[in-house]
Amino acid sequence: MLLKLVPDNTHLHFMRLRIAAFILSALLIVASIFALATRGLNLGVDFAGGSVIETTVPEGVTTQDIRDFVGTLNVADLNVTDAVGTGSNPIQVFVIKFKTPETYEESDEEGLSLADLVRADLLEEFPGMTIRSSSTVGPKVSHELFNAGIMALAVSLVLMLAYIAFRFQWNFSVGAVAALAHDVIITMGMFAITRLEFDLTTIAALLTIIGYSMNDTVVVFDRVREEMRKYKKMPLGEVIDLALNGTLSRTLLTSGTTLLALLAIFFLGGPVLRGMSFALIFGIVIGTYSSIFVASSILMTIGVAREKRAAEDVPGFQGAP
Repeated sequence: MLLKLVPDNTHLHFMRLRIAAFILSALLIVASIFALATRGLNLGVDFAGGSVIETTVPEGVTTQDIRDFVGTLNVADLNVTDAVGTGSNPIQVFVIKFKTPETYEESDEEGLSLADLVRADLLEEFPGMTIRSSSTVGPKVSHELFNAGIMALAVSLVLMLAYIAFRFQWNFSVGAVAALAHDVIITMGMFAITRLEFDLTTIAALLTIIGYSMNDTVVVFDRVREEMRKYKKMPLGEVIDLALNGTLSRTLLTSGTTLLALLAIFFLGGPVLRGMSFALIFGIVIGTYSSIFVASSILMTIGVAREKRAAEDVPGFQGAP
């Protein structure tokens, strides 16, 4: 290879930094929980209820024009974003999101929803506007979606715990699931701090992060188990360092190439994909860190039972002379 980012034979002592890693992770988790408790998540329409209207408008109409007009209507938490489509004839699309105020009551005569009235006012104010799509999520449905999303995260963690316990030992599963919970909590805390919209696409990103981080952790743990079989008397910390150094190039190259694609989506994909791509970027960075330091450090702290095999079970054993 002409380009070599990480040498094949590194000799980094990761486990010497495990105490510092524990302190750093504890501070990040406490800060994330504090942010979630005090600031909360900026829930999107999927989880908070409301409406989403996707439109195209005549040339010359700006995002601010739409924001100023819709802001005069009886809506809450208005958010207007625009993006330019791709292809040979790209068009500008505006996405209008807003929540229905709790005090709003539907018209007694026509029974129109707030989204219906907003659409009618938009078409009247901006002749030539085209409504591409429109959807409304009620408070009950949004509450169910939020609960289902959190349940999906919890179930995925439990299933990962069972998989690692079956695949390796329960000692390995504790470190792996602790690292996954670490990644999810800190990523959600970052959303609370940045006030980026938290919706169903963010839940999908968190589930992707769980799978990505678990795959990375399994690779490391598989190498740890392999090295323990080869070096039965070597201290566990040195075995883990050996395994981490052996997988470091693979870990960094995989994460780096994934981040290149995600950075392109974040900067060029428009506002619609910004929340999801941000969650994936931050989650992959923190997931790579947790695979190297958190999961492995917890494994070293708990310890692991060394495999003992009789001499006749060792490949190549021919019996005593």
